[in-house]
Amino acid sequence: MKNRRRSLFTVLAIALGFSAVTLFGAFTSYMYAGNREGSIYSSYMGHILIARKGLEDSWREDPKKFLLTPEEMDYITRTCQQIPEILLIAPQMRINGLISDGKTSTIFVAQGIVPAVQDVFARETRLRLMEPYEGKPLSDTDIYGVGISKGLANILKLDLGSEAVIMGTTVDGQMNAFDVTVSYLFNAPAAAINERFLRVPFQLAQKLYDTDGAHYISLLLKDTKQTEAVRTKLSKIFADDHRDLGMKTWNEISEWYNKVKEMFDMIFFFLFAIVFIIVVMSVINTMSMSVMERTREIGTLRALGLKRFGIIRLFAIESGLLAFGGILGGGFLSLVGWFLVYALEPKWTPPGITARIPLQLYFSASQIMMSMFFLLILCMIASILPARKAAYRNIVDALGHV
Repeated sequence: MKNRRRSLFTVLAIALGFSAVTLFGAFTSYMYAGNREGSIYSSYMGHILIARKGLEDSWREDPKKFLLTPEEMDYITRTCQQIPEILLIAPQMRINGLISDGKTSTIFVAQGIVPAVQDVFARETRLRLMEPYEGKPLSDTDIYGVGISKGLANILKLDLGSEAVIMGTTVDGQMNAFDVTVSYLFNAPAAAINERFLRVPFQLAQKLYDTDGAHYISLLLKDTKQTEAVRTKLSKIFADDHRDLGMKTWNEISEWYNKVKEMFDMIFFFLFAIVFIIVVMSVINTMSMSVMERTREIGTLRALGLKRFGIIRLFAIESGLLAFGGILGGGFLSLVGWFLVYALEPKWTPPGITARIPLQLYFSASQIMMSMFFLLILCMIASILPARKAAYRNIVDALGHV
């Protein structure tokens, strides 16, 4: 309190640094959660995909020969039904071919899903990030109603209710084709495939390939944290039953999530380092001035018998109090930032997504506690250098300091 202005500016510097780190940490948590939920729910992929070993390696060559047989599908279903952590078991297919409106033809890739699972995925997602669409979703009663990405619809000049023809080769290498109707329009989960992506009923995908098999069995769990435990349990069961089945978890499948997380981890690290270097330099400057102004008081305390460590401890406590005040102020600024985002509801278009989504902030308790801990420790360490210099000064010289 001896120099209130300097102390106030130091506390403000700490508060701004802490709030900057906290708000950016909340944004990174939102990015992680959004990409995680998008990988699991928006794409209808679930937490774990079960397929025959070798499918991913041979996908471009001949994926049809790695189709799960009805017997394998039944075995996987019966096995998974015995595990209480599994909420939903759904077969899926990837298909590709040509789509035409009668005048223009182009290639497509499609995801074949059981229409009934859409409601389950939409209900279970915590962040409500399911892709917006126009029209009505896929239906079990209308296997020829398909969803088409808006980019592909623009190329073929298709709209809701329009008719088109999809063509592909069966598992035996024969050409096959079906008339389909556009049931709904949506933005593909990635901009790169927005001009060639379809979603079709699983039964239609089977009919196009003339098979009763599936490429994957998708598992949706009650909690994402259970992913590794369920995978370990299933791996043991498959190994004991000598089944040639492989599994991939959502984070292994989603290369995009892993890259985004790695990028934001690096950005957060550099921001954290820059902010705390600025804070430490501010604290060092403040404590250096405090030490210089109190040289005679330090000499008096030393003459009265206070040890050198006691002098250092006094300045460390003062620095810690400055840091604590900065943390309280930074917490208040963070809440103000969160309230502004909540009230204004800004929207943005993240990389790789074609639709604008609301910006949100998700504070992480562990991240906040880590920032508080490092801030307190670094501020106290920053005071040691000037305090140590004063503590080791000759007592007589300190008492005579002007």
